Parts: sequence; structure tokens; C-alpha cells
Amino acid sequence: MTLFVLVVFGLTYLGMALGRLPWLQLDRSGICLVAAIVLAAGGAVTPAGALAAIDFPTLLLLFALMILSAQFAASGFYDRAAAALAAARLGPARLLAATVALGGGLSALLTNDVVVFALTPLLCAGLLRRGLDPRPYLIALAGAANAGSAATLIGNPQNILIGELGGLDFWRFAAACGAPAALGCLIVHIVVWRLWRDRLAVAPAPGPAALPPLDRWQLARALIGTAALLILFATPVPRPLAALAVAAVLLVSRRLASRTVLAHVDWPLLLLFAGLFVVNDALAATGLPARAVEALTAAGWRLDSLAMQLPFALGASTTVGNVPAVALLLAVWPQPPAGALYGLALLSTLAGNLLLQCSLANIIVAERAAAAGVRLGFAEHARCGIPIALASLAAASAWLVGAGHLAPL
Repeated sequence: MTLFVLVVFGLTYLGMALGRLPWLQLDRSGICLVAAIVLAAGGAVTPAGALAAIDFPTLLLLFALMILSAQFAASGFYDRAAAALAAARLGPARLLAATVALGGGLSALLTNDVVVFALTPLLCAGLLRRGLDPRPYLIALAGAANAGSAATLIGNPQNILIGELGGLDFWRFAAACGAPAALGCLIVHIVVWRLWRDRLAVAPAPGPAALPPLDRWQLARALIGTAALLILFATPVPRPLAALAVAAVLLVSRRLASRTVLAHVDWPLLLLFAGLFVVNDALAATGLPARAVEALTAAGWRLDSLAMQLPFALGASTTVGNVPAVALLLAVWPQPPAGALYGLALLSTLAGNLLLQCSLANIIVAERAAAAGVRLGFAEHARCGIPIALASLAAASAWLVGAGHLAPL
């Protein structure tokens, strides 16, 4: 049975790395779902065991946050923000800074993947209308979305997972990771400006353009919901319950159909998480990961050290992806200290800026830009992404070691 589990696990994570399995039209979510079913059908896990392996509080929190973000999308907020940014009468440096601030700030509260999905098309359209090259602004948007999302436990899927499985406090996490995340956004601006400044030298003044409509009532509800959520996060109320309560209130509306809001939920991502929980639990049940962790510890390699976490973050981002790798590590790491989890969240997120395929946010920006007629290639992204990732990881590493969250070795 151990061999069977290892084969299924290996194929699953190969699919995570490739994005699909050869000759099959299965994406990452489909791969995880099929793998969980195969494990149950093969007797490696029981149906009850599969359900027990799924961390429903994490899924419910992620679902509720998608509802909150959907409220912003339904109000027209994302469309208006992107259009207003592209039409702003700003010089190139300030326009680039505004792009970084918008992408990073929104991603800290509304999940980075959702933010870049909504902002990219209209930002492309507005910049093209001004006669500007959208590519540096898109790189800045993706980079800032990754860096900004590292600031909070709700900024990206891996942080949500780390926060729930580790039982981390929302505001203590923000205090620990907020400064290096903000510094990461600053690094994004500096690197993109220095490498693209010749193409950003002239920014024609925008002509008059009608901004997309904005439903102020629906936006007010979204803002109130966000404020209520942040207040509840400072109370003993469990985060999933607090988020679900806010989501339930937002779904009750006389003007906005619940079907419209639910259509914005990323159901495949929720299935991906559920499948990963089952696959990782089956592997953990073999005892092999626990023995591997014990062997590393006995050899002097501590999982709560920078020497282990930094290579892990870079390796995870360039292979299987941060979410699957973090889910796997947490499944085999007994009672990690809070400081180590701060490091895991911060480093795994910032490493996503390294290459185009290292972060789902990067991929979303490239795909949405292509649909808008703008090609953002691997080499163009890597030219900025590599120095952004290395500089922000170096700064974050110094911060984590200096604050005592991670041991150097």
C-alpha cells in the first residue's frame, strides 16, 4: 500500500509542477481531485478518513474571503480602480508607484489572485490608449500583488493555510510580516523603474475617458464587511466563523443576486485544496515524511532555520508551486513554532516573484494580458523577477533572523 500511495503522490506533484499531466486535459485542481478519489478507491484512505483529512475551517475561510472579494467585483470597484489608475495624470514614476501601491495594498486584504484577475484587463486597455507599453506596469502589478499579499494571513492561499493550521493571530502576523512585505513592494518599484526607465520616459497625458460604472451602495457594503472582518479578527471569534458571518450578510441583498456573487468564487481552487489535504494525509500515514523530518533534525538541519526555509521556498516556487509545497510541509511538521510559520509564509510568497511560473498571480496577469492583446513573456518577466525576488528574500531573511523568528542555521 505504501508503494501505491507513493506512486499516486508522485504523479500528483508531477502534475502540480507541469500544470497538467501529459496527454490528459486535467489541470491542477482536476489532478488533486482524481488523486483523492484514486486513493479512496484503492483503499489507501477510507471515505471517512478522506473527509477527516480535509481542513474545512481553512476551506470555509477561503470561501468566505472569495465572497467578500466578489462583493467588490460586483460593485464595479476593481474596474473603476484599474481604469482610474490608467487614466491618471501622473508621470511614469508616479504611475508605476501608484500601480504598485494599488496592487500591493488590495492584495493584502482581498487575496492577490483575485485582485490581479480583475485589474489586469482594464489596466492594459487604459495604458494602451495612452500609448504606453503596459508590460512594465503589469510586471509591477504582479510583483506588488505577491509582495503585498505576504503582509497578512488572508493575502494569498498559502498564508490562509498557514494561519489556520498553525493557529496564528492575525494582527501579530501582520506586525511580523508587514514591514518586509512593504519593503518588497518598494523593491518591486525600484527594480522595474531602473530596468524599464527608458521605455517609461514619456507618458502622454490621457484624453477624456468615461470610467466604468460604480455601484456605491454595493461598494459601501463591501467596505463595511471588510472593516467588520478586521475587527472580528481581533476578537476570540474563530476566523472562519467570523468570515462566514460577514459573507452571509453580504449574500443577503435585495439588489444583487446571490448567484452573481457565487459565480466569482474560485471553486477549482477549493477543490485543489481539498484534494491536496487527502493526498498529503495519505502520505503522512505511511510514516515516511515523519522519519525524513526526524533524520533531518538528527543531522542538525532544523526546519525552523533560514538555511532550510530559504531553499525550500525557492525550490517550491520553481517546481510544484507554493500552495502544494506548503500544504505538504505542514502535513509532516509537528507543532511548528509561530516564528517559523512567519518565515514560511513570507519566504514562500516572496519567492513567487522569481519567474513567471512561480506564482499563480504571475500566470493570471500574463494570461489576462494576452487576452487583452499584450504579450508578457518569460524573459521579460525574469529580467525583473529574479532581482526582485532575490533582493526581497534577502531583506526578509535579515528581518526574520534579526527579529528572532528564524535561526540562521
